[in-house]
Amino acid sequence: MIWLLILRNIIRNKKNSAVIITLISSITFLFFIGNSFLGRSDQGLREAYVECLTGDVVIQKRGNVSMNLFGANTPIIDSFFSIPPLPAYDMVKEIVSAEPGVSMLSSQVSGTAVVDLCAVREIAPLCGVDALTYFDLFNGIILEEGRFLQSGEFGVMITRERAERIKRQTGTYPAIGDPVLLTAGAEAGFKIREVPLLGIYRYRNSGQFMNEVVITDPQTIRVLNSIMVASMEFDAAEDALGLLDAGLEDLFNTGEDTALSVPEDSFSAESLESFLESFEDAAEPEALVGGDWNFIILRLEKGVSPVFVIASLNKKLENYGVTAVGWRIAAGQSAILLLLIQSLFNGGIFIVSVAGIIAAVNILLISLFKRTREIGTLRAMGAHDSHIRFLVMGENIILAFIAGTAGILAGYGAIRIVNSLALHIPNVLVGTLLGGEILSLSFLPGAAVLSFLVAVFLGAASSVYPVEMAVHIDPVVAVRQG
Repeated sequence: MIWLLILRNIIRNKKNSAVIITLISSITFLFFIGNSFLGRSDQGLREAYVECLTGDVVIQKRGNVSMNLFGANTPIIDSFFSIPPLPAYDMVKEIVSAEPGVSMLSSQVSGTAVVDLCAVREIAPLCGVDALTYFDLFNGIILEEGRFLQSGEFGVMITRERAERIKRQTGTYPAIGDPVLLTAGAEAGFKIREVPLLGIYRYRNSGQFMNEVVITDPQTIRVLNSIMVASMEFDAAEDALGLLDAGLEDLFNTGEDTALSVPEDSFSAESLESFLESFEDAAEPEALVGGDWNFIILRLEKGVSPVFVIASLNKKLENYGVTAVGWRIAAGQSAILLLLIQSLFNGGIFIVSVAGIIAAVNILLISLFKRTREIGTLRAMGAHDSHIRFLVMGENIILAFIAGTAGILAGYGAIRIVNSLALHIPNVLVGTLLGGEILSLSFLPGAAVLSFLVAVFLGAASSVYPVEMAVHIDPVVAVRQG
């Protein structure tokens, strides 16, 4: 019986019902389209960074400043910020390797330098990688020319976009083997390194920032950043060790029997030569093993939640001065900016929803005043407050269901139309966010469900005050007014 009354009231008040459906469906449509766009952007950005640069989880030194793979996430201090080395690297790596859900890991040391190639000088972020594991970690790095960097060798790899930009400026496309001059300012002064160009690559899901990254061997960046390698060792000849205790006079002693002479076997020309040769051998980069790293990058097994892995690792690594962060923090400002945009958009939708609720309440109150006699009669016949509440609330919930369904269907239709137009995206950053140069939106079930729940919430929220007004209608007064 009560359901028949609900349907009859909806049909009888079709104008008011249509206005409420239009209002709620419009808000639902905006919410669905906006979150579909931002959700697709977030998905595209995540694929670009996780598969090509940041992995799922990044281990970095704990500090007071939020840090990405190439600097600080705070723009005002980024130019003055130096990325700290990862403390207790070996122990941290062992703990991370044993963490359940971790599929692969690799290490990275980062820096910034002026890259001089084919007479074109540009500042670029440098990514010093562990070549044994790095390229297996990121299947989004696709080789175009040359070869991948090998473990133990010196060289750089540049993106195809950088190579094409150099060709546009000079008319010459960089060739494999061309010398690349890297210049950086460090605490010890300017450092200059010359290494060969080994390969040209592209990212499967590239971005404006990612196209600037130059991949190089880690030792080159350590030299440019003046990072001391903790594991640097060399063996000096036994007879050369005596030189460490020899004085200035000893070094120039002629061997004659004087008061300043020392025993003949304390040093000799051969021991001095042996000492210098052993030091020179140790200074060669090829003799360096291991060294300092800034980050450990993790890829997780399919289906493993990064949130749980990060929480677990942070408990285990608390005493080592390091922390685990997600891909968004490691990606930097562009990923954080998208999250901010998404928050601002939903904040705007919330304000629009409040205005919509106020408008719906007014419409419902007008409809309710027109039905005062009907409600008074029902109460005079013995209808309880719960029946009146269910009657008014049921009407609005049904309208919200219809509006939510209509808004989602309209959004789905808009997505189909946009995809059929195959619109070209001229902006590189927007193209990165949407995962390609052609505008293509995806139907996200999560966004659809959330949008439907928003519609139901709007219907329920706009019914609260009118319902309370309805249950306080005096039957006698209502019948007299009718």
